[in-house]
Amino acid sequence: MTTRIEISVDQLSRPQPGGIATYVRGLLAGLREVADDRDLVVTALAPRGGRRALDESDYVVRESRLSHATLTRAWRHVPLTVSRDADVVHATSLAGPFGGGLSGTRHSVAVHDLLWRDYPELSSPRGVSFHERRLQYVLSRDEIRLLTISPAVAERLVREGLPATRVATVRLGVAPAPATTLRLEELAQRVGVPVDDLRHGFTLCVGTLEPRKNLEHLAAAHARAREVEPALGPLVLAGPRGWGDVNTGAAITVGSVTTEVLAALRAHCRIGAFVPVDEGWGLPAVEFLAAGRPVVVTPRVPSVANNAAACHVAGTDVDSIAVGLQHAVAESDDDDARRARVLSVSHLTWRQCALDHLEAWR
Repeated sequence: MTTRIEISVDQLSRPQPGGIATYVRGLLAGLREVADDRDLVVTALAPRGGRRALDESDYVVRESRLSHATLTRAWRHVPLTVSRDADVVHATSLAGPFGGGLSGTRHSVAVHDLLWRDYPELSSPRGVSFHERRLQYVLSRDEIRLLTISPAVAERLVREGLPATRVATVRLGVAPAPATTLRLEELAQRVGVPVDDLRHGFTLCVGTLEPRKNLEHLAAAHARAREVEPALGPLVLAGPRGWGDVNTGAAITVGSVTTEVLAALRAHCRIGAFVPVDEGWGLPAVEFLAAGRPVVVTPRVPSVANNAAACHVAGTDVDSIAVGLQHAVAESDDDDARRARVLSVSHLTWRQCALDHLEAWR
């Protein structure tokens, strides 16, 4: 029997798509991988022009006539773009949609974190208000199940009164590192950086440039550590600018980059660094390990909280981060060490992510 699954992809059309966009693409890829075995028909629900943000073409894309901002406001009231025969309607963020289909349709919403509650000063007042209002609306709808990538968030929601039957934890995945990548010379040209600045290695951090990513402490720690370990090279920041001012010091900022360029940055970097104040899950940390690279992280990154292959530091302590960077760059980087890092995250696949969702939708 065919299961018709409809999934919002509006995040792909936003100015700062962030980690949720990676989740959306990964979930679609995972569902496509298992579609034939499970007899699934997947439809992507997109805002006006949203088809352009999707590289895949082997599933249905249903576009709204509304922009992503207008569609987000409308989804609070009506399930535009959702068909009447949907078996599953999944909102990949608190933007929605929150209804549609028939009486037996299963509805779910991905709640990636509750960071706007814990660190309101690290988000915009508008963002805090939007997320809290949407969460309260979702909680008031008994038919909606909440899917979260963080066991801690699931436990917290239950402690606050959400029935355990309404929440499920799902795993995210990571794509294997590509077999071939751009040569260093071409990579440098693509990101607009002199090749000599990258030739002897560099430290890479991936993520939106915003206060929550703790980039000021990272930049200060990197400058201090590089005086002791020149092999760290320059600090390169890859990601769009988000909300708030961030002092990145002497770091090289390359902005948003393509998937191909990002894979090449990971392949050529000496080490990765991902030290946010707090994080819902932390895909960049997993992606560094999947590429075989050493990575420095804080204990607030759930994706690698128990992974011994990562170097853990205190996120708000510049000295701790500096020492962690020195330790990471001194780690062995032979074939065995790289394989061990890759193996440490090999259980995290987008196929498994899709299977987790399908189990939650049963």
